Amino acid sequence: MKRTYYLFNDGRMSRKDNTLCFIARDKDGREQPAKYIPIETIDTMYVFGALDVNAALLNYLGQRHISMHFFDYYEHYTGSFMAKDYLLAGKMQIEQTKAYIKKDRRMHIATKLIDGATYNMLKNMKYYDNRGKDTSEKILQLETLRDSISAATDIPTLMGIEGNSRQVYYSAFEAIIPEFTMSNRTKQPPDNEINALISFGNMVCYTLTLDMIYHTQLNPTISFLHEPGYRRYSLALDISEVFKPILVDRTIFRVLNKKEIQEKHFDRKLNGCFLNETGKKTYMRAWEERLSETIKHRSLNKNVSYKHLVKLECYKLAKYILKDEPEYKPFKIWW
Repeated sequence: MKRTYYLFNDGRMSRKDNTLCFIARDKDGREQPAKYIPIETIDTMYVFGALDVNAALLNYLGQRHISMHFFDYYEHYTGSFMAKDYLLAGKMQIEQTKAYIKKDRRMHIATKLIDGATYNMLKNMKYYDNRGKDTSEKILQLETLRDSISAATDIPTLMGIEGNSRQVYYSAFEAIIPEFTMSNRTKQPPDNEINALISFGNMVCYTLTLDMIYHTQLNPTISFLHEPGYRRYSLALDISEVFKPILVDRTIFRVLNKKEIQEKHFDRKLNGCFLNETGKKTYMRAWEERLSETIKHRSLNKNVSYKHLVKLECYKLAKYILKDEPEYKPFKIWW
């Protein structure tokens, strides 16, 4: 069974016959015994340490359609190695571009993305409100904002609603996680523990979504809510909006409320707050457990993992773009 590998140590990775050989280095630069990873077991690799690689390794990963995502010392996502697109389809490329250009189709997708994202935020707040965490005032505020989504006539207005909704939503975190204070959302750098976790989790969610898009015919550079840029996969930003409350925020609530991550798992430097290595490992362990959880899918009538839900979302969007479906319906928590 394939799995995701997370490399936190510095080291060197190379191809060894039909396996990968990883030689880690300790903090003094001494090489540790080699570890071998069978290629058949690898789904994706996340690299948080300094890793030496060569062309032979990248060629091999490309042949096996394995992605490798890189993060710098301060947890910033820096880029990905991804094999050349193997599911490219001219028809999809044309229809996706037309869906972006045609205002009513772009607005339909962008509106649905905001609808799904804010709905899932609302479900999170109601879940905790029912368990004694008073978020009732924030729930009313978010419901009011959600009522204005359908009246939006352009993308900037939608982005404004999304920003205000997220501000209201984040202000409820102090009721859900009373041991930590968040205040305002800060990113560059995050200034406290919750902001550090949100930034880290959002980056991981973005790369997960990018991976799922890669295994479909969608072009990750043509987006609908976020403006397509020159050097970013903005469709991953679009789709991940729907899943951040379900995957990222629920994982944050778990690791903090269960004290799996505590203040000792953060480093404060350069006027910022960042997860240390132990904190990252703990978060990623909880993240993997979250992704592997399964739910009974209502329309498919079978159990699917949270990770697979992201790929299903890509398929749904592709069907709308190809006009196989008259409407794009974002994933919404139904339980």
